[in-house]
Amino acid sequence: MYTSGALLLSNDGDFIYKITHPKHEINKTYQVTVKGKITLDEIEKLKNGVDIEGYITKPAKVRIMKIDEEKDISRIEIIIHEGKNRQIRRMCEGVGRKVLALHRSKIGDISVKDLKLGTWRYLNKQEVESLINK
Repeated sequence: MYTSGALLLSNDGDFIYKITHPKHEINKTYQVTVKGKITLDEIEKLKNGVDIEGYITKPAKVRIMKIDEEKDISRIEIIIHEGKNRQIRRMCEGVGRKVLALHRSKIGDISVKDLKLGTWRYLNKQEVESLINK
């Protein structure tokens, strides 16, 4: 399993709480590659909430990005604001799909699309404010 993407590090506990606690509804956007051809029924289940070990996830935004029948994979985008441990993997497993790759592309409005794998940068003042003023 391959995982990559946005990760915020800070020594400011209040800032991290604001980003991670579901009540603040900061979206986290993921591109997910799953095994097989995902169905519209599975997409609807992901959208409406999936039972992961006795907990029903909050509604998610989900869209199909690409289905590659030759490689027998599907790429989907999932946007959530919860962020429980391994939540995206567990949601996909909950609808019968194995995650092959997982990439967190955005936290709030902050994207990593222009950042090379393994590199980092500081957030600018506007980015910090966009997260704490939601």
